Amino acid sequence: MSVDDNQNALLSGISGALTEFGHRLMARVYYADTDFSGVVYHARYLEFLERGRSDFLRLAGVHHTELAEGKHGEKIVWVVRRMEIDFRSPARIDDILTVDTRADEISGARIFMVQQLKRGDEVLVDARVEAAIIGENGRPRRFPKEWVAAFMPKG
Repeated sequence: MSVDDNQNALLSGISGALTEFGHRLMARVYYADTDFSGVVYHARYLEFLERGRSDFLRLAGVHHTELAEGKHGEKIVWVVRRMEIDFRSPARIDDILTVDTRADEISGARIFMVQQLKRGDEVLVDARVEAAIIGENGRPRRFPKEWVAAFMPKG
């Protein structure tokens, strides 16, 4: 295995993996993620979910740095428009969490993603996220067709 192949293998592990439904990322709960009681502070769940979405984009071939550099004709940014979260059970320090992310629907400039944060088989958090892409002028941009194919579940 070459140095580049080895580095790519390590990076793909850090970024989780694409699955038949979307994307899966494993993460450990650290002391900094918890409040004084030893459970994950509610705002930190948003960070775990964001990592799942960002790594899903990365592995699907959409890189934030390329979007910011204007490689698609203009600078493009992702924005979260709406998020619904159901907190079911707390995560605790040293837990190993699974962040599952899948695209549920893509319509024009918007994408609806469904996420679950689990400890083993136990669902701790359910989330539904509506995100969009906007151009430099702040106006919505349609999703490129190749992105739709990359995000939507196969099958």
